[in-house]
Amino acid sequence: MMEAAKVLDAKGLACPMPVVKTKKTIEEIDSGDILEVHATDKGAKSDLAAWTKSGGHELVDEAEEEGVLKFWIKKA
Repeated sequence: MMEAAKVLDAKGLACPMPVVKTKKTIEEIDSGDILEVHATDKGAKSDLAAWTKSGGHELVDEAEEEGVLKFWIKKA
């Protein structure tokens, strides 16, 4: 399991809210740190992947546990 500097709970939020909140929360951590995002909206998978890439960040890992999508994003 990856050590995240911060965990963002975006469960139950419809797109684009998970990305909006991720964008805001990633500002609160340092470069090189990991933000762990939890979402339930299936659209978050492609949205977050696209946003991470466009922002120059790195999607280190992703998983799905009991309907919850989990993403680990390393801040650029």
